[in-house]
Amino acid sequence: MAASRPFTRRTLLAVAALIPLAACTSPGTPAPPPSPLPSTTPPVPDEHLVALERKYDARLGVFALNTSTGASLAHRADERFAFCSTFKGLAAAAVLHRNPMSHLDTLVRYAKQDLLKSGVVTSQHVATGMTIRDLCDAAVRHSDGTAGNLLLRDLGGPQQLTEYLRGLGDTVTRMDRTEPAIVEATPGDPRDTSTPRSLGTSYQKIVLGDALTEDKRAFLRDLMERPATQAGAQRVRAGLPKDWRVADKTGTGDYGTLNDIALVWPPGKAPLLIAIMSSKAAKDAKYDHQPMLAEAASYAATTLTR
Repeated sequence: MAASRPFTRRTLLAVAALIPLAACTSPGTPAPPPSPLPSTTPPVPDEHLVALERKYDARLGVFALNTSTGASLAHRADERFAFCSTFKGLAAAAVLHRNPMSHLDTLVRYAKQDLLKSGVVTSQHVATGMTIRDLCDAAVRHSDGTAGNLLLRDLGGPQQLTEYLRGLGDTVTRMDRTEPAIVEATPGDPRDTSTPRSLGTSYQKIVLGDALTEDKRAFLRDLMERPATQAGAQRVRAGLPKDWRVADKTGTGDYGTLNDIALVWPPGKAPLLIAIMSSKAAKDAKYDHQPMLAEAASYAATTLTR
């Protein structure tokens, strides 16, 4: 008969190590499976919007949301695009947020060297200056670049607009420069960019949410509902029925950058958010794809209101 082995300290430790494992399972019960790893599956492209990209030879980003049902439509919604002049509505909101309504009557002086080519309104008032109220109007309704820069100056610079957006919960949109540099829209440059989802959500908060007080929100929404440029009529608005109300801000830049961020109200229904951003491969690409934005808006509206 073989001699029994001594019960050593090493044996005792090995047995002790097995006790917790035995306590976690009962005989015949399999151990729980390991937690699944986070999914890395990329979002499925929307075939209708992919077809629009092919048709117009452009990159298209869309984020649309039915604010009542929560239904959404997303295509390249988390890819970065240069936001260009769409920043101007956000800049006006930041100025409104940080000041009392009486600040709208503050007179701002500027010089000829401040004027930009897009300063169609500010160029007429160099001698007299303009109030913050009129600068907001010029920036949002006329997309006046000088007015946009003066609003940024009132905030304390581009970084202050970024900080305001962080306060809204937007961790993506970043304002780094002023006009005209922001319209360079160089592919791969993260400066002065956002995504359709982030930019659209920020606009949703300032136009529909409680990011601004009611009087300030009404002031901004009125400006966005009455654009004075043709771009507003040829993008999201062109794809929607004429009796739908629209509050939007467009943006245009190099590399065929065409944007339109809109809140729209179908008659008798809750508003929709439709954020559309686009670009092309060549720096001097033609702006022949405005109908693409209109078609994308029409598709988004139809999809979300069925």
